[in-house]
Amino acid sequence: MVVMGRVTAPFGVKGWFKVYTLSAQPDSLCDYPVWWLRRDGEWREMHVAAAKVQGNTLVAQFAGIENREAVAAIRGSDIGIPREQLPDAESGEFYWADLIGLRVVNIEQQELGRVVRIVETGANDVLVVAGGSDSKPGDGVEREVASEILIPFIADAILKVDIGAGVIAVDWGRDY
Repeated sequence: MVVMGRVTAPFGVKGWFKVYTLSAQPDSLCDYPVWWLRRDGEWREMHVAAAKVQGNTLVAQFAGIENREAVAAIRGSDIGIPREQLPDAESGEFYWADLIGLRVVNIEQQELGRVVRIVETGANDVLVVAGGSDSKPGDGVEREVASEILIPFIADAILKVDIGAGVIAVDWGRDY
C-alpha cells in the first residue's frame, strides 16, 4: 500500500472532507474509485462517491459517510492505493514509498543510515536519513549515530538510486 494522503478535516456538513495529498498532482487521487484507509494500523477499503479539487485543496466523500460526525471518525486516517495500481514511474523519477527504507551510502563508503521519510520543501525534496554509523571501511569499529541527516534530493547530492539493490549512493558527508 502506498500512502497518498491523509483525511484532515470535514468540508461542509454532508460528509465531504479535506485531503492532505502527498502526490505532486493533488488531483491524481481522483483517478481511483477505491481508496484504502489506515486507522490504528488496519487498512479498509472505501468507495469514493466523489472527489474534486476545490481551490488548492482536494475534497472527497466516501459512500456511506454522509455527515460531519462520520468524517470525525476517519479524521487523521492515511489514504493509500495498492502499489500495483499506480503507473510506473518515469525514468529518473521515484515514488517516495520506494525510497523509504533504502540504505544510504556516501562516496567514502560510510553507511549514513536508511531513508526514514522525505520532506517536500518547495525548492526540492529532502531525504531524512537515520540509523547510520560513523565507522570507516576497514577500521573494524562500529559506532551507531543517533542523529538524522538531511540530504537534498538533487543531482549534485544523489549519485545513484538502485531500488533493486536497496541503496542510494550520495556525495554527502555526515557532517554537512
